[in-house]
Amino acid sequence: MPGLSVTIITLDEADHIAAAIDSVAFADEVIVVDAGSRDDTVAIARGKGVRVESRAWTGWVDQKNYAASLAAHDWILSLDADERVTPALASEIRALLASEPPQRGYRLPRVTFHLGRWIRTTDFYPDFQTRLYDRRAARWRGQYVHESVAVDGGAGQLTEELLHYSYRDLRDHLDRINHYSSLAARQMHEAGRRAGPLDLLAHPPAAFLRNYLLRRGFLDGGAGLTLSLVNAYSVFLKFAKLWELQQTPAAQAAPPGRSGRPA
Repeated sequence: MPGLSVTIITLDEADHIAAAIDSVAFADEVIVVDAGSRDDTVAIARGKGVRVESRAWTGWVDQKNYAASLAAHDWILSLDADERVTPALASEIRALLASEPPQRGYRLPRVTFHLGRWIRTTDFYPDFQTRLYDRRAARWRGQYVHESVAVDGGAGQLTEELLHYSYRDLRDHLDRINHYSSLAARQMHEAGRRAGPLDLLAHPPAAFLRNYLLRRGFLDGGAGLTLSLVNAYSVFLKFAKLWELQQTPAAQAAPPGRSGRPA
């Protein structure tokens, strides 16, 4: 029966870290890698009896791969501090690891609590994340944004949901869109992507229609309409910032935010 190590990377997560750790009490070990929290994150985590390591921030991908390298077991469950493993998901993981799993990694459907409800429409759901993996055959990859686990031979899929408490409110959501759209534009620009007027005119409305109609945002009432509009705004901002990078040498020379450091 393979052992399971849970890894959590943190920066100023005092409001979340205790509940995240409690939700993975079934694991064989929990490792927290902290990037210099100024709140009580480290003290709370140590108070839970888990292993805590401090490491300067080097980017999402490197930080998560480093956390996995510290684990005593090859099977890793990578958890963000604002996520929770439900008892049903814990049971599904335990059953999977009761023997050697047939695949080297597994995607989990993630559901986000936002605007006073669990969002199961729009681009928010199902937000599949590859979080359970064998580090001998998988590792985190990516650049500024959209880091993900690449699994040799592809990943399987679990059915129980991972809970996500991502945003405090709509203002927090919009602040993050501003931050991550800059990183996404930078990543696209460095990959050779360019934006023109058609991108600015076509992509945002298409994103709204996809979210509100195809992905049934209308079923979530005002919340679904709001998130469909916000997702369209996010797409517009990404392409507008990409266009700006093409037009402004100073923008190209500027550092890409904080390389995705948690806000």
